[in-house]
Amino acid sequence: MNTYQPQSSAQATPTLAELPEDAAEHFAGYAVLGLPFSSGHYLAFRDFPVSSVGPGYRSVWHRTPGGEWTIYANAAPEFSCARYFGAAVQHTVETDVDIHWSGPFTAVITVPGLVDWRLQLGTSAATSMLTAMAVRMPETLWRNELVLRATGAFVGPLLNAGRMKVSGVVPNGQTFQAQPRQLWAVTDSQAAILGEDAGKPGPLEVQDHLADFWLPQRGLFGARVGVRFPSTAHPSENASVRAGKKQTA
Repeated sequence: MNTYQPQSSAQATPTLAELPEDAAEHFAGYAVLGLPFSSGHYLAFRDFPVSSVGPGYRSVWHRTPGGEWTIYANAAPEFSCARYFGAAVQHTVETDVDIHWSGPFTAVITVPGLVDWRLQLGTSAATSMLTAMAVRMPETLWRNELVLRATGAFVGPLLNAGRMKVSGVVPNGQTFQAQPRQLWAVTDSQAAILGEDAGKPGPLEVQDHLADFWLPQRGLFGARVGVRFPSTAHPSENASVRAGKKQTA
C-alpha cells in the first residue's frame, strides 16, 4: 500500500504539459480545501503553480465571523481565485502569500502582516479510503457529471464535513469540476488574523457556500488537486473588471 505524506505530495509540482488538452481552463497543485473556526472565522488556501490561463499563484481566503470574504493572492485577480469567485467576495488583495513546511505533516501559511496560520495534518480512515479510490480514478470519470454528483453526495457525510460538491457553478458563472486525488485531515491549527486569535477549529453555526462551492465544516487538505472550468460564462476581461473593482491596497 502506498503511504503518502502531504509535504512531499504538495511539492511534487506538475508541469503545464501534464494539463489535459481541451478548451477548459485548468489549474493544478494543492490546497487547504477549508478550515472553520468556532469563532466564526474561516480560512482556505490554494497553491496552484500550474495554470492554463496565466502564471501560477497562491491565495488565502478569509471569512470574518460576520460573513465578509477577502481573497489574498500573489497574482492579479484575472489569474487567481477572483477570476471565478470575485462576485461573491467583498475584497480582493494582491499581496505576498507564503507557505513553509516544518515537517512532512506541519506547515505555516502567512500573508505578511495579515494572516499567520499554523497547520497540523493527519490521516483518518475516511481520508485514507478516499485517497486510495481517487488516485486510481481515471480522468474520464473525473469529467463525468453523474460520477461527480454522486461523489459530492457521499464525500461530505463520510468526512463529517457537511455538504460538499465537486462540480457545479461558481459565483462568476463558470462551471467547475474539482479533482482532489489525495486527502488529509487538519488535526490541529492556530491562526492569527489581523492580530486577532481565530480560536479553536470547529464547525460554523451555519455552513457557508459560494454559489455551488460548499465550504467543508472540518479542516481538509488536498494534494494532486486539479480544478477544471469547462465553461467560462464571463470572459477574462470581465472577470478582471468585476474583481478589480473590489481590490484594496
